[in-house]
Amino acid sequence: MNTLLDTLGYFGFIFLELVLLFLSISTVVALVLQYIPHDKLQKLLGRKGPTGYLLSAILGSVTPFCACSTVPMTLGLLNAGVRIGPIMTFLLVSPLLNPIIVGMVWTLMGWKACLIYFIVCFFTALAGGWIMQILRTDRYVRKIVERKTSGCCDDNTQETATIGFKAKLKSAFKTAYSDLLSVLVYLVIGTAIGAVIYGYIPQEWVLKLAGPDNVFSIPIAALLGIPLYIRTESAIPIGLALAQKGMNLGAVIALIIGGAGMAIPEMSMLLSIFKARVVAGIVALVFLTAVIGGYMFNYFLT
Repeated sequence: MNTLLDTLGYFGFIFLELVLLFLSISTVVALVLQYIPHDKLQKLLGRKGPTGYLLSAILGSVTPFCACSTVPMTLGLLNAGVRIGPIMTFLLVSPLLNPIIVGMVWTLMGWKACLIYFIVCFFTALAGGWIMQILRTDRYVRKIVERKTSGCCDDNTQETATIGFKAKLKSAFKTAYSDLLSVLVYLVIGTAIGAVIYGYIPQEWVLKLAGPDNVFSIPIAALLGIPLYIRTESAIPIGLALAQKGMNLGAVIALIIGGAGMAIPEMSMLLSIFKARVVAGIVALVFLTAVIGGYMFNYFLT
């Protein structure tokens, strides 16, 4: 009974914390995005030189783009003539970094873990985009047709340009609430799995499979994470529970990055834009990011 109560208490506390964090950060981001037209974002990313890469990484790390908005944004950038390097940087950083994810990592793992996570994902995305540019992966872009976005991807900047701040804030909260409903099942599942791990999985099992003495735990966790596809909203509470059971933090981060870095729906949509070798290259870069991040965490935080 005590174990069950501890498990339920863990679930309730973590779930409530994540929901409040998600709503507050999403509302702020949705409010800011009402002042920034999508066509302006595309022009910024089209700048030549290192500026294009940097702006792409910043855009991906401050906007909560999901797969349904990342791919249409990619199509818009391709049709606008943006170089393939900055586009790839945006694709790599977008699912791994945004204010919601960064806030979750900070709250649940601490500011040092958050800083390392941000630095690894941000700069590996910059390097990955540059490598894709050097390899001239633009040769493997399929014939594309500009598509209009819909749903969460609509550009409603013009509609909100004439309304007041209170109305925009209300609209931003509605957007945040809608986004929360779309990921709520992942939050519940992830937190529930984490609570079961916290309450019932023996610590000795976790230490044996992915403890600090297993030198291969990080690449194994990265390999397991990619095909599993764990949304970051689910992966973070699972990873937190595994870390509390003794799983080394590097393996936890590798699992989170590998699982969240390339969504299966996004991968299938990308295959309609790029040939398979390009998508395979993106997956390889996500794997390298997970491994590098895992070893960086172990080096600096243990």
